Amino acid sequence: MKITRQKHAKKHLGFFRNNFGVREPYQILLDGTFCQAALRGRIQLRDQLPRYLMGETQLCTTRCVLQELESLGKELYGAKLIAQKCQVRNCPHFKSAVSGSECLLSMVDEGNPHHYFVATQDQNLSVKVKKSPGIPLMFIIQNTIVLDKPSPRTVAFVKAVESGQLVSVHEKQSIKQLKEEQGLVRTPAPRKRRKKKVGGPNPLSCLKKKKKTQDTKSPASEKKRKRKRIRNRSTQKVLSEQQGVEG
Repeated sequence: MKITRQKHAKKHLGFFRNNFGVREPYQILLDGTFCQAALRGRIQLRDQLPRYLMGETQLCTTRCVLQELESLGKELYGAKLIAQKCQVRNCPHFKSAVSGSECLLSMVDEGNPHHYFVATQDQNLSVKVKKSPGIPLMFIIQNTIVLDKPSPRTVAFVKAVESGQLVSVHEKQSIKQLKEEQGLVRTPAPRKRRKKKVGGPNPLSCLKKKKKTQDTKSPASEKKRKRKRIRNRSTQKVLSEQQGVEG
């Protein structure tokens, strides 16, 4: 029975490896339900998973899963201890945590670029995972670990890629890498930022603004000039009269 399980696992792993670029170490995302099932079945995940998958594995979880187990209290204390021993992967829910199932779905979104396995006993989560192609799904049944066969959506996606209708994420990454190696893709050079010189204030800004000279003459100055002219005229008359009397 064990040999048959490993044959199926090897077949499914070959499918995901060839079509989606899944590779060792296999990163397995655990939720609280899977940890609880492993605890009840007395399954040593760190020992049995590498044997079953015949390769190196990394047990992973997220902060949201840990907080969810923490909030559920003493009943899931053992599952929480198992999850705490896993590597914690960064999820996008820094400000406010979400449910474990919602968090794991976000981790495998957009084509599962990090090639995560999802390990869960949650039926609703399993159904949602199967709707996205290229995500290996694991669960525990009768105290044994099982790698599920590729979902119908995954198989249909691979057939569409083979017929040339679609391009897989793995192929897009390979094409991009080949272009970069051959120099067909020009990576834009980073712009150099000019360093601002640290110094005193701009001397131009320190100059006092020149006051605009008024072309129009004030009426007071005009009156003064008129008075001077009048005075000059009267003095000329007095002088001329004095000269006439002397003559």
